[in-house]
Amino acid sequence: MFATATGCGSSVAVWTDGEVPFVRSTTEVIDLMLDLARVKPGDVVYDIGSGDGAIIIRAAKKYGVRGVGIEIDQDLVLKARNNAFKEKVEHLVEFRVQDAFDADVSPATVVTLYMLPEFNAKLRPILERQLKPGSRVVSHDYPIEGWTPARVERVPGNLVHDHSVLLFEI
Repeated sequence: MFATATGCGSSVAVWTDGEVPFVRSTTEVIDLMLDLARVKPGDVVYDIGSGDGAIIIRAAKKYGVRGVGIEIDQDLVLKARNNAFKEKVEHLVEFRVQDAFDADVSPATVVTLYMLPEFNAKLRPILERQLKPGSRVVSHDYPIEGWTPARVERVPGNLVHDHSVLLFEI
């Protein structure tokens, strides 16, 4: 559940329970995630918790790569599919209503995440089991317990905090 905290003329969403909230990454953060992952033609990008599809759609538009979004919220999947159609990349992308812990991500060469640390920790064994050597995992803001990032870059944010982008290599 979200609660909204306000003060100093701004508001921020605050996470209050076990659900992982949808918070869209900025275009600047998305571009840095894709750049750090060295996305190139032939890559297959999976976004776990894909929300409105922004990362997968950006990867398809910018690099011409195929992408798969995994999202548990059916309404967000419908929005992502509509966004892909509007951006004319529906032939390159797919959005699935699926629990991340049941997903087969083995075709991915790049996996993107904007999930809380607890979620990332639970996802780590799945990524270790399914991803091939040379695959890249990029996380917006949050580490993956037990993994050391190959690179960490920062993006200036808003009043609340700056953003971190962490690259992990399999």
